[in-house]
Amino acid sequence: MALLINDECISCGACEPECPNNAISEGPDKYVIDPSKCTECVGFYDEPQCASVCPVDACVPDPAHVESREELLAKKERLHA
Repeated sequence: MALLINDECISCGACEPECPNNAISEGPDKYVIDPSKCTECVGFYDEPQCASVCPVDACVPDPAHVESREELLAKKERLHA
């Protein structure tokens, strides 16, 4: 499942440099995660790095983009082939 950044985001930018897939960018009101690039850091780290550094817990699972670990690993391989 991809993550999303909810309205709790304070636009601090801590999450953006932590993403190994460059899935996070600054939006007009808050940072956003591109679900086509988000692998929840599967294949890189034991936990999503954006969520681990977020000071307000704004990085949460996106129920609209549910994926298995295998699907996330396959996405990682496509992104970093």
